[in-house]
Amino acid sequence: MTASIRIRPAGDSGLVVEFEERIDPAVSARVLDLDRALAEAPPLGVLETLPTYRSLLVRFDPLVADPAALEAELMRRAAASRADAKQGRLWRIPVAYGGHYGEDLDHVAREKGLTSAEIVKLHAGKFYHVYMIGFVPGFTYLGGLDERLHISRRIDPRLKVPAGTISIGGQQAAVQSIEAPSGWHLLGRTPVRVFDMRRDPPFLIQPGERVAFTPIDAGSFERLSGHAQRGEIVAEVEP
Repeated sequence: MTASIRIRPAGDSGLVVEFEERIDPAVSARVLDLDRALAEAPPLGVLETLPTYRSLLVRFDPLVADPAALEAELMRRAAASRADAKQGRLWRIPVAYGGHYGEDLDHVAREKGLTSAEIVKLHAGKFYHVYMIGFVPGFTYLGGLDERLHISRRIDPRLKVPAGTISIGGQQAAVQSIEAPSGWHLLGRTPVRVFDMRRDPPFLIQPGERVAFTPIDAGSFERLSGHAQRGEIVAEVEP
C-alpha cells in the first residue's frame, strides 16, 4: 500500500480512494487530479467518480470490472497524482449581507467581538477553494475561511434555509443550493443559482475552482435575482 493512500470497499460496486486525513488544498488537488485522470482514461467498468475533501469514490459495474485489478489500477494512478495542480476558474459571487438575507450576521459579530461590517469585510476578503459538491444537489463546500470567523455550528439547526444562502460553520464556508435544513450561521444570500436544472450541466461551480464574494445592496440583489430567475448566470467568472 502506498504511504498515505488507502483504498476501501464501498459495497459491491464501489471503491473509495483515501488520501491524507486532513483538509488541505494540496490533498484536494491530488483527489481532483486523480478524478481528471480517470475521466480522461476510465478503466474498464468505471461508471462514475465523486470527489470529496480527501477521497474519491469510484463506482463501477461489478459485472464488467475486476475489483482486484481496478483497485491495483486506482492505487497506481493515485500514487502518481499531483498536489500542485493548476487552480480552476474564479467565480465572483454577489452577496446581500445581513437583515433578512443573513439573519445570523449580527449574532456572529457579537460572538466574535466585531462589528457586522467587519464580519462582511473578513468574509468577502478571501478567495475560497471549492472542496466538494454534496449534501444536497449543488451545495458548495468552501475552504479558506478567515480564522477570525471560525465558529461552532448552531445548537438549534433551522429546518428551512433558502437557496442561495451564504453561511459559515466550523472552519468552512458554503453556498446553499436549494432550500434545505442547516445548522450553519447565515451571513447573507446570493441571487446566483449554483444549481439549476435548466442548465447543462446543472451545477455551476465545480470542485477545484475558486469563489470570491462581492457585497451588494438589497436593490441589486432583487434586480439580479430577476435575471437569475430567467436563467441568466449572474456571477462573473475568470479563467
